[in-house]
Amino acid sequence: MMNLKDKKIIIFDLDGTLTESKQDLDPEMAELLVKLMASHIVAVIGGGSYGQFTRQFLAHLPHKPDFLKNLFIFPTSGTISYAFKDGAWKEIYSYPLDLAQRRRIFYVLSSVEKALSIHEEKTYGDKIEDRLTQITYSALGQEAPLDVKKGWDPDEAKRKRIVDFITPLLPGLSIRIGGMTSIDITKKGIDKAYGIKEIERELKTPIVDMVFIGDAFFEGGNDYPAISTGIDCIAVKNVTETKEKIREITA
Repeated sequence: MMNLKDKKIIIFDLDGTLTESKQDLDPEMAELLVKLMASHIVAVIGGGSYGQFTRQFLAHLPHKPDFLKNLFIFPTSGTISYAFKDGAWKEIYSYPLDLAQRRRIFYVLSSVEKALSIHEEKTYGDKIEDRLTQITYSALGQEAPLDVKKGWDPDEAKRKRIVDFITPLLPGLSIRIGGMTSIDITKKGIDKAYGIKEIERELKTPIVDMVFIGDAFFEGGNDYPAISTGIDCIAVKNVTETKEKIREITA
């Protein structure tokens, strides 16, 4: 049986794991993470942009270099990475989509709703967001309220239908179900599995000494690529369960 206390690096998904979808990190979770970073290295790999990470996650942690040095973040599904060095967040690597790829993705995504007869009477903000290293399609718009998103596709059936439609039209790219209403598209092979392997290389720590905690390990989910690395994975249903796992490690 896995002993969480023996793990040296704890890796988390963001939305649905550390926070509700696009919601701010709550004070209790921030306190738990600070305690965890006092004894472990922590990495967070999520689908949001660096700006979203900053607003949703980093802004709610105390700005103290003594523990931030133990935190690594991987926005846009692991296609870009940052570490806290010399008092600021510094980019470690980045894999942007090229212009031709981005144009093709926009063209395909713009045809989804007509092809699949999808019609949402009310949407909230832009549906297609170019995050440079990742393009994200959100069926209800990027700014949809949490309660509206929760009821839109609870069994992932709508998003799986979209993924099945666009996958053959976008060869050479990775396409995954993201948050509650979204699809994430990145360069092939640059995903959460890639981020985990970069952690192994950068910190010279074998994967056996890591654990990944997330809420979307189902096939096609944005945490699913992590399984291919052989890392120990823990599936949680919500933020409350994640808090319980952190308490288990820090007890």
